[in-house]
Amino acid sequence: MPKIVPVVPGETQPVAPGTRIAQALPQLEILPSIPEVRKVEYASNGFIEVAHALVLISDTQPAYMLRKAQQVVNRVFMARPSLSEVDVSLYRQDQYAGFGGPLPHFTASVPRARLEAFERLTPTNFQSYERLWANPRDYLYGPFRSPSDDLEIALHFQGSPAQLIAQQLEQAAAALQGGAVGNRFYHGNPALPLAALTFDDAPHPLFAPLLLDTLRRMGVKATFFCIGRNALAYPYFVRDMVHEGHEVGNHTFHHVRLNNLDKARVLMEIQSANQLLEGITGRSVRYFRPPGGRFSPTVLEVMRELNMTLVFWTDDPGDFQNLPEATLESRLDRRLRQGGIVLLHDNVRSTLEILPNFLRLAERRGIRLGTVDDLAQNRLSTTLPPSP
Repeated sequence: MPKIVPVVPGETQPVAPGTRIAQALPQLEILPSIPEVRKVEYASNGFIEVAHALVLISDTQPAYMLRKAQQVVNRVFMARPSLSEVDVSLYRQDQYAGFGGPLPHFTASVPRARLEAFERLTPTNFQSYERLWANPRDYLYGPFRSPSDDLEIALHFQGSPAQLIAQQLEQAAAALQGGAVGNRFYHGNPALPLAALTFDDAPHPLFAPLLLDTLRRMGVKATFFCIGRNALAYPYFVRDMVHEGHEVGNHTFHHVRLNNLDKARVLMEIQSANQLLEGITGRSVRYFRPPGGRFSPTVLEVMRELNMTLVFWTDDPGDFQNLPEATLESRLDRRLRQGGIVLLHDNVRSTLEILPNFLRLAERRGIRLGTVDDLAQNRLSTTLPPSP
């Protein structure tokens, strides 16, 4: 049955001033208890339920981690038979600092239909299970950097006064005429009944499968701006995005502000994420969104060198402020427009809950939601929603 447990130190990331604390997710009690399990959260999208187990361990030998993950997944399914999937993340106890901290050492996604196959895995063949990841070593892609808690509320360009004026004029012109300006994309074609649906900070081990299931049922494709460190720990969800026809974009490797970094560090953040995402998906990454909307002449220079496009937004309801559902729906309704770029986050409970209504709203307005590339290419998808 559900229970409420104390927040694990480090689990709650800092929030920007004025944001609301997220409503606690329901949690499961598994019996008999497993000491290493700190919490098991679960959520639903109205069709399926998914649980995520946080496990803190001291032994990081692959054989031990596999056995512990198998034990936890089995107990969680037993505790709540209505679950469609159980995801698990194993962190070293002395390193754990929340979802944005150092990486886990082992993760797995186990749909109920794959439970038996997961339980049969052994230390000699566990890498054959494609929905599993084991950290080969600590701190891949350079030293760990604390993620920025900046929310994508407004664009923030850091440059000279003359450069700032040029940016403001460019953004105003782009809103009127639409289309990319060089390697900057502020607004799509306002005459086309199409808007881009984008999600930042992906993937999240609890919300990713719920969000992907919702989009599949509604027949909508989106662009996911992935944080490299999240994609590294949960690569199977990134593969799911591509398999479902979604687009994967770059949101830096560590989710850090770029406007105060030198060129070498900006390149490292973007190229490291590109290399990782391309290795997972087999596709080049074309689009980039800067955390917090913060960019600079250096970021623009790097975009040109990498032949990438910087993607901004027109419709930001501020979902990461954990708004009441009615407020979030009202803001999305008011700001939805032709040629717009909708900014949401993949790890917000209220976003998941209001998303079907928003997608139906867009359909009633005659605005088709698609990927950033659909909008950039003035391409109206003709895909029909599948049967639920």
